[in-house]
Amino acid sequence: MRIKRFGIFFFFLFLAFLGYVELVNKNSKKMNYRQKLMKAVYPAWMFFTKLVGKNVETASHEKTTPSISFYSLSGTLNNGQTYDFSQLKGKKVMIVNTASNCGYTNQYAALQELHEKYKDKLVILGFPANDFKEQEQKSDEEIATFCKVNFGVTFPLMKKSVVVKEPNQNPVYQWLTDSTKNGWNQKMPSWNFSKYLVDEEGYLVNYFDPSISPLKQEVLDAVNK
Repeated sequence: MRIKRFGIFFFFLFLAFLGYVELVNKNSKKMNYRQKLMKAVYPAWMFFTKLVGKNVETASHEKTTPSISFYSLSGTLNNGQTYDFSQLKGKKVMIVNTASNCGYTNQYAALQELHEKYKDKLVILGFPANDFKEQEQKSDEEIATFCKVNFGVTFPLMKKSVVVKEPNQNPVYQWLTDSTKNGWNQKMPSWNFSKYLVDEEGYLVNYFDPSISPLKQEVLDAVNK
């Protein structure tokens, strides 16, 4: 009888969880159920990763002159247009490798909030990549639509590319992860939604792992420094 009661309890608990998932995603569009589930459990996932110390590394460094100027770089937007980094002089820049099918995908919302709050002093650049467990298999057009309709993303998104150390690694990430180019950092993205911060003069100054929310105080302090 006790087993039966436990079974009934967990059945209704499961139904309640399904209802919670649907409630959280009432405005979600073009999301598969895995994506809806990950959006619903994002707060718990962030708590768990911090509890076990997963993807919580940070790094900072005093201004070190890079051998290659950050402003000599450029990217390709997801619509195919060239995005020249020389236009970023005088603003901080946060570069984030993103994915649509990841436990951290809900950070798109936090990044958009950060973008709206500090748009006069900070530029956020999203670099979609399929490098971690193939969690970004969408096309550039599908990625742009997914981000817009579900998270209201208005900050620039680049064409999907490789951000880890491979022969075809994106040149921007070649600069970010090579100390002979950026002046000090060798740290590669540990997973989707790793964050690099470049200051107003083109110096790489901070790195934040995926479990560090874009809205965490230490990130805000770095933006406001």
